[in-house]
Amino acid sequence: MDYVLITGASSGVGRETAIRLSTSRNLILNGRDEARLQETKELCDKGKDILIWNYDLTCSEKLEEQFSAWLKEQGVQVEALVYSAGMLKMLPLRGLKLEDFQSTYSLHVYSPALLVKLLSSRRVNGQVLKSVVFISSNISNRGAVAFSVYGSSKAALDGLMRNLAIELAPRVRVNSILPGGMVTRMTTAMYNAEAVRDETKGNVPLGPGAPRDIASVAEFLISPASGWMTGQQLTVDGGRTIDVTDGRGL
Repeated sequence: MDYVLITGASSGVGRETAIRLSTSRNLILNGRDEARLQETKELCDKGKDILIWNYDLTCSEKLEEQFSAWLKEQGVQVEALVYSAGMLKMLPLRGLKLEDFQSTYSLHVYSPALLVKLLSSRRVNGQVLKSVVFISSNISNRGAVAFSVYGSSKAALDGLMRNLAIELAPRVRVNSILPGGMVTRMTTAMYNAEAVRDETKGNVPLGPGAPRDIASVAEFLISPASGWMTGQQLTVDGGRTIDVTDGRGL
């Protein structure tokens, strides 16, 4: 049977994407917290097969060996990848250490690249893979104080997306979604600040978003409905980045 692999499926966008896709697709749920992955599985539709691959994607060094062995053991193939795993580190330049870059880039760049490498391999996955969706961020095309590690890693992820889209065409389509700011498990601490909440309410034309808004776009991008789309950054941020009222978007 063919499956959709969803990384970061233990919470946020990954969990919502799993719940949405479970009505029509067999799923592989990835994350590093097995208990939370089990919670996601319980929230999914029971009509499809749902497997759990418990692995920490910051450990990119062992990824190829571990995932290849897991796929062989399970006897499954992957038709689509939604890469939603992520970490948000807000650190000013003066406080940055090499390990901050290493862990963030391992999760946001190295591991997605290695997963696509494996899944596009005939030996590992046949020729089953058809679509890849990276969950990036609208910061990848912009800038903000204390976002140099996170923002640059997402920019690298989008650069990876564009190059893979060309290299893997026409068999595999590769796109990314650039969400705006929304409250998830990863961003809760940031949005607990009153100033951030007020700024979001005032500067997002469609109001605050939610993980389900991103999940619906991910579903579209792995479906035949987007069959002539590849190499695209889809910004989904409630209109935040195009609003230049009072200089907001400048």
